[in-house]
Amino acid sequence: MNQQGQMLTVSDHNRCFSTNTYIYPVVSRRAGGVSVGINLNPNNACNWHCAYCQVPGLVRGSAPDIDLELLERELRSFLQALLQGTFMEEHVPEDARVIRDIAFSGNGEPTSCKAFARIVERVIAIRDEWGLAAVPVRLITNGSLVDRPYVQEGLRRLARAGGEVWFKVDAGRGEDIARINGVEITPEAHARRLALCARLCPTWVQTCMFRWDGALPDGPQLEAWQALLEQAGLSALRGVLLYGVARESHQPEAVHLDSMTLEELEAAAVALKAKGLTVLVSP
Repeated sequence: MNQQGQMLTVSDHNRCFSTNTYIYPVVSRRAGGVSVGINLNPNNACNWHCAYCQVPGLVRGSAPDIDLELLERELRSFLQALLQGTFMEEHVPEDARVIRDIAFSGNGEPTSCKAFARIVERVIAIRDEWGLAAVPVRLITNGSLVDRPYVQEGLRRLARAGGEVWFKVDAGRGEDIARINGVEITPEAHARRLALCARLCPTWVQTCMFRWDGALPDGPQLEAWQALLEQAGLSALRGVLLYGVARESHQPEAVHLDSMTLEELEAAAVALKAKGLTVLVSP
């Protein structure tokens, strides 16, 4: 299942650490411990192309058909290794040896999987079998497919099981979304999907922020980002997870990216915090 003697770190989310097809472990700086990842895009296909994406060989597309029985076997086996085996001691730093979440993330947009709602249901059942009902199941998503009925049903199931969504909003202007996320969508459409998601399931916004060609996000960019969140409704959101580029991008756009300091990220969050929104910063 894992590479002998290798330790997980927050800066390396290499899916090759595990020989599984769907289940992989990471130490998450935002979750603050071990995140049990579920990769519904083993074909490295996504409908977005984010400049900071760490997936090598990223292609445009959607999730393939999923072998649900294999996914279930892998999840049970890995939870057994975490809870009853020596995985934590051998591969996880001492201060992170706790299961913080089970997360639909991986190498592309997980909601592009047509069996998403059914898989959510099965993952929750397996989580509960192992006595982990207090461990949240999270969906990390670009939110682009929230309009689809099967995605909405999956969100309802997550909500009933105490889960939550981390919904990507990296920019608030169309030209910035195109540059950062590689898609042509309007801010108004993204705000509408964010509002819909928040109605269906507890939702955090996740924003990756960085220098582009050495320049910090400027005033108009930050104002547009804030305006998109306000259009969705700040009171409907749990908060914002604002983070930097701690891991190497494997996309051609990586040459443009440089990290921001904690102080620079905190400064970008001041206006939202002043409006009463919780903003958690991870450089």
